[in-house]
Amino acid sequence: MPEGDTVWNTARVLHRALAGARLTGSDFRVPGLATVDLAGWTVRESASRGKHLLLRLAGPEGGHRRTLHSHLRMEGTWRAYAPGERWTARPAHLIRVVLRSPAAVAVGYHLHEVALIPTDDEAALVGHLGPDLLGTDWDPAEAVRRLAARPEVTIGEALLDQRNLAGVGNLYKCEVLFLRGLSPWTPVGAVPDLTGTVTLTQRLLAANRGRWTQSTTGSLHRGQTTYVYGRRAHPCRRCGTAIDKRDLDDRVTYWCPTCQPTP
Repeated sequence: MPEGDTVWNTARVLHRALAGARLTGSDFRVPGLATVDLAGWTVRESASRGKHLLLRLAGPEGGHRRTLHSHLRMEGTWRAYAPGERWTARPAHLIRVVLRSPAAVAVGYHLHEVALIPTDDEAALVGHLGPDLLGTDWDPAEAVRRLAARPEVTIGEALLDQRNLAGVGNLYKCEVLFLRGLSPWTPVGAVPDLTGTVTLTQRLLAANRGRWTQSTTGSLHRGQTTYVYGRRAHPCRRCGTAIDKRDLDDRVTYWCPTCQPTP
């Protein structure tokens, strides 16, 4: 599942391609929006909120404001192309949204939760989210308060709950817990320093903002970018113990049994 920094980067790609542009056409390939035509609308900005993408638009007369919302989930992505350039990122049958402007064409593949709503109503879709790790509203104290409200939940599940803090996926969950020496199955109430945990989480995402290669080790070399994530059966970089892995639906967990002992 895309992490918050990936969504942040995607929002910036769309912003550079479309911000300030008047759309010359649109094509929605999702139920409920198939007849929508955004020709003449101006793209005000592209922003992210946790793992949600928000493309804010102004109507032809300037009075109407709408937000095009999308969620990437596991497979979704947006790509920006020059007019006339081939759309090669994914097969054509996965295209859900096309936005055309004089200078660029934005194509959304395999998007989820696509909706066009009044900008004033954005809270209906993202208001439940906790503090955004890469947003101007980042508030570690509020994130800690939300985490601590359910002390019986495991820290691994709590970090993935976007209502606590917005932007964490499986990769950062695994890496943060390794760096903090915490078993993913430690109850939140037994975590000795929640503030340190959320602060480190924000630092890791912020360090990777603006680049597509995610690294928690400081190295960008292939095979050296993570401590535990994606390294099942490989030796722990600290103690040499084989990294373990557990799958549950779309929740995957990697950890070192020695460095992160089960409570």
